[in-house]
Amino acid sequence: MTLETRIQPVRPPLEGYYSRVMAYLCVATIFAAIIYEQGLTPLLGGVVLYALVYPHALRLIAGLRRKTGRRNLKLLLLALDAVHTGVFITLCQFSLVPSLVLVLLISFASTIIGGPLYLFSAALLTFTGSMLSAALITPEPQLLSSPLLAFCSLAAGGVFIVIIATFVYHQGRRLEHAQQLISAEQAKTAELTSNLAKYLSPQVWQSIFSGNQRVTLETRRKKLTVFFSDIRGFTELAEEMEAEALTDLLNNYLNEMSRIALQYGGTIDKFIGDSVMVFFGDPVSRGAKQDAEAAVSMAIAMRKHMKVLRQQWRSQGITRPLEIRMGLSTGYCTVGNFGADMRMDYTIIGREVNLASRLESAAEAGEILIPHETWSLTKDLVMCRDKGHINVKGFTRPVQIYQVVGLRRDLGATPTFVEHELPGFSMYLDTNGIRNYDKEEIVKALELAARKLRDKVII
Repeated sequence: MTLETRIQPVRPPLEGYYSRVMAYLCVATIFAAIIYEQGLTPLLGGVVLYALVYPHALRLIAGLRRKTGRRNLKLLLLALDAVHTGVFITLCQFSLVPSLVLVLLISFASTIIGGPLYLFSAALLTFTGSMLSAALITPEPQLLSSPLLAFCSLAAGGVFIVIIATFVYHQGRRLEHAQQLISAEQAKTAELTSNLAKYLSPQVWQSIFSGNQRVTLETRRKKLTVFFSDIRGFTELAEEMEAEALTDLLNNYLNEMSRIALQYGGTIDKFIGDSVMVFFGDPVSRGAKQDAEAAVSMAIAMRKHMKVLRQQWRSQGITRPLEIRMGLSTGYCTVGNFGADMRMDYTIIGREVNLASRLESAAEAGEILIPHETWSLTKDLVMCRDKGHINVKGFTRPVQIYQVVGLRRDLGATPTFVEHELPGFSMYLDTNGIRNYDKEEIVKALELAARKLRDKVII
């Protein structure tokens, strides 16, 4: 059962057929009391008959809904009801009690349907209808109402208001139930959206949900920086470890690398085993130079963070020193939705994708390789070592490559990090990433480690 079938439509209580029948039945009751007191006349009898037939005649004129809009039809019917009210007040000779009851009914109806503006319009139309009908009929005003007429008017109006109040109550309950169903569906949709979003890079699904990205098979050319990485020695490690432990290690690694990629604004394309593919420059780009700098900075951060991960893995009994190797390339790629109408993938293809993948395969453990294009965009930010030209599979000419040493700010006279790794010892300290309220605890931990090391040396 869909949400639409579970939620019954909630309409204003005085807008529909049944509420109009009750209102005109109230009018018929008032004029029936007048007939009882004054006798039957063609005019009074016609009013009673008209009040009983008019709502049903409106229902039969179904063509109005097809020829006019719903809102226009509602305004037209309310205007007719207001004019009728003015005519009925004139026909009851401006008798005080029935006139007040009729004014109350039209005021109640117009306020519920449209608020103060509709109330003012209905009052104006009621006055107009009363004046025009008085000019035609010229009745003799009888302001005082007889007890019978007053009782019938008040009783009919009271019954009408009680019934309408009951309708309002039940419609309010249905509306509350509908709101609960909608809230539940919204929560379910939000949870489903959150779950599905994990299969896409955050930048991609945000652009889709914001309407900036169309889910169609279309592509475009953009200048991107492409990044590939994998774990050196992972295949050998997979042969030594149980599948469950290997899965935990791999998920931990990919989770940390993804966090760093998102921190630098990268769009995570895919995971292929232990390999990670990330690109910069789409769907959001800060410019080719800034995208390349962010990509290289991300690669350096990943290489640094591997020291922390190795220390964690060593405490879990994984003694093999795992290292990642990385390759980047900058250039024009084709980016967009590839695949079929029913199953598509947001990815990139092109020469630079192949080059980044080949450089990653050619890199040594812990090495970051970039071509000349990427180096020219990032040379002000990073220190690189020229490694000359290498032959790359799939490329007819040798490619000039550079090895990324590190960020220039970290290689100056006062570097922001300290790192050292020996058997039984691993330390990586980045002063830029330390919070002030954690500094004292870090100092205590280092002092404790130094005392233990000195005691061990003395013994």
